[in-house]
Amino acid sequence: MWQRQCDHICHTAPVVRFELRKCVAASGAPTVRQRRLAAELRRLRGDLTGDDVAAALGWSPSKVSRYELARSGPKLAEVRKLLDYYGVAGTHREQLLTLAREAAEKGWWEAYSGDLPDELIALIALEDEASTSWMWQVEVIPGLLQTEAYARQVISAFHGGIPLPPTQIDRRVEVRLRRQEILTRDTPLEFSVVLDESVILRRNVDAEVMRAQLAHVVEVSQLPNVTIRVLPLQTLHPVITSSFELLQFGRAHETILHDVVTTEHLQSDVHFEGEADTHQYRLAFAALSDAALNPEETRELIRKTYQRG
Repeated sequence: MWQRQCDHICHTAPVVRFELRKCVAASGAPTVRQRRLAAELRRLRGDLTGDDVAAALGWSPSKVSRYELARSGPKLAEVRKLLDYYGVAGTHREQLLTLAREAAEKGWWEAYSGDLPDELIALIALEDEASTSWMWQVEVIPGLLQTEAYARQVISAFHGGIPLPPTQIDRRVEVRLRRQEILTRDTPLEFSVVLDESVILRRNVDAEVMRAQLAHVVEVSQLPNVTIRVLPLQTLHPVITSSFELLQFGRAHETILHDVVTTEHLQSDVHFEGEADTHQYRLAFAALSDAALNPEETRELIRKTYQRG
């Protein structure tokens, strides 16, 4: 069990201390479609027990449990059996069968699974199906906003001082740029990020690369689904915490999927979705957003920074 304590130091409230529990490593994590299907199957079972369903269908109780916990994706024929048993028909039935088909499909990122850590593959899958992302960043420009040159230099510099082969760097840069398509697709991700001012001041790449990167941030910030704010260093920080991303998912029928928080580390990411934990991050992001500059003030500050640099 992974455990960690975070101190949230707020100037309007006493110190809030909480412990993150039941965090799930991304390796082997189910896709959002699997989680949606699992949640809906559990809802449809209603007051019946898993033993009741298993006995009626000639299955083991553990099989029903695995499907409802998204520990394995049910085959299409088995989903049909469950829907028959629950009496699901019409549009709702077709939607769930479509969801079952899609849950079995591989995302574009699977083609890169040999070049990327499992944690990153899982994060990309979550981002791809999220409706909203709230991010606080204190180290680097977020991957969804990076230029190719910035991404290449950052990726080359990380990984604990162990240099990556050039082909792996190329593949990771390719993936990072492809991830950004979620900001401009037909139904784009609603992306809201608060950057600590140190991110735009830090020189972790060449000066020319940084100038171009900051100009790119200003450009992307004008997309209707993107909101970027900077928290100035001279502003009293309402929350002291490391970088995080909170992903939210749209409602499907009567089911609501839990938010997922990811915290990035040098070697891996940690994902967790306990309601109490994600609620803390909602409050943290709200406090950081309220204290930060508004989007237009942010664009002006970033412009001055790269013009001065």
